[in-house]
Amino acid sequence: MVELSSLHILLTYQCLFECEHCFVWGSPKQKGVFSLADLEQVYDQASTVPSIRSTYFEGGEPFLYYPLLLAGVRAAAARGLDVGIVTNGYWGTSVDDAVEWLRPMAGALTSISVSTDLLHYDEVVSSEARNILAACEQLKIPVSTITCETPVEATDRPGRGRGEPVEGGAIMLRGRAVTSFADRSPGKPWDSFEECPFEDLADPGRVHLDPIGNLHVCQGLVMGNLFEAPLDRILATYDPEADPVVAALLRGGPAELVRAHDVPHLATYGDACHLCYAAREQLRERFPSTLRPGQMYGDGLT
Repeated sequence: MVELSSLHILLTYQCLFECEHCFVWGSPKQKGVFSLADLEQVYDQASTVPSIRSTYFEGGEPFLYYPLLLAGVRAAAARGLDVGIVTNGYWGTSVDDAVEWLRPMAGALTSISVSTDLLHYDEVVSSEARNILAACEQLKIPVSTITCETPVEATDRPGRGRGEPVEGGAIMLRGRAVTSFADRSPGKPWDSFEECPFEDLADPGRVHLDPIGNLHVCQGLVMGNLFEAPLDRILATYDPEADPVVAALLRGGPAELVRAHDVPHLATYGDACHLCYAAREQLRERFPSTLRPGQMYGDGLT
């Protein structure tokens, strides 16, 4: 049985931005958002899994649906869960405004993380992020920033600010990042990627839950659907060795996924995620119950 400790809610696939590195192809054109009734169902089901101790609201951009986000934060906190939010911070137009957005959540929120870098804004730490940091200090809400490294200098990309080096996590080549950066990343032989370096696919400690009910062990790699079967049953019956995609990844990473299913491939790829994502795109029709939904693969957006 999977000992799930954290449930990450993709409140919506929609976003104001279309960032070049976005795992979930966030866009104003994306479709999919939770209803309040669905959120209540999620937390009722989560309450039957004692190992779940925390939840995060992500997207897309969760603040686009503020009343729903607020209700979800309160519902999760009322059930004794630690509650966090990941946001691009577009709403932090001033310190006073940020305080008003956050005040109704104070006391319920355990943390808030603000994405800010040259992939989101024209400076590494945006004015919006600085305003939110100040507001959280006033409200005693723990806060941090998330900063991704740009694969190329900012001055090489039109309209992107000042070209300062960015400190933070490296971009993984999956989702929109493949179309944005893969051809500019140093390649390694495809058969060198013999493990998944980022996710524990056999026993994930956290999963992402999208508005359609899909439980993602990695974005676009689904272990079940919470609206089709109860969460506790999905966790109890998850058998990674029985899934043709997950089993291959566990045996030998993305390279084995390619070999096991005879997937056409290039000679080199930028990282393990790049090869895995490229292979999964080609396998979607063969394994539609595992490799879904279309939102995770940019359907209609490319």
